[in-house]
Amino acid sequence: MARVAGRSVWIAWPVGVLCAAVIAGLAVLAAPGLPGAVTFVGDTLRAGSTTAPWTDAPRVPGPATTCRDLYTQPMWSTLVWSPEALLTQRRTGALSTPEAVAAAGSTPVVTCHWRGESGRWLETSVATVSAEGAAAVAATLTGQGFACAPDGDATHCERTAGDVVEVHDLRGDRWVSSTFSGWMPDGYAAIVASRAVGE
Repeated sequence: MARVAGRSVWIAWPVGVLCAAVIAGLAVLAAPGLPGAVTFVGDTLRAGSTTAPWTDAPRVPGPATTCRDLYTQPMWSTLVWSPEALLTQRRTGALSTPEAVAAAGSTPVVTCHWRGESGRWLETSVATVSAEGAAAVAATLTGQGFACAPDGDATHCERTAGDVVEVHDLRGDRWVSSTFSGWMPDGYAAIVASRAVGE
């Protein structure tokens, strides 16, 4: 094998031995700390796997007034990390049921429109409505083919047409209207309905 010009075997060997001795010395010095390091890493990993999940997003107490208020932390993460997810927030009434909006005399609070991949989308509108307005909404939706039924202290209306699902919840002074087109995360309607009224 050809030698590299300028390399001296008489210097390379002692320097190599010196480097090996330094590494061995550092290993001896570090050995007493090894059990502590292993314990620290193990405790950190165990704590990370047993910590209770953060299930509620920080928010101002009371009814939701922004899109972020409408979702628990897990639901927000599901939506934000969905492929090609894009959120648009506006303050308008539900666009899917203009007749019900007109009958309700409601005041828009917030509308959250999520666009996803392959043309999937979902939209939720929250509005305040009087007791008379809520009754008018339920009557109008029933006339449009929605299945409406009491659900505890609320009225729940739902209709499916192809891959489009519409869900309306009237609870207290809140009307929560959600429309799903090919995209309906598990538990979505129940979560936004409860968060909209501040539960």
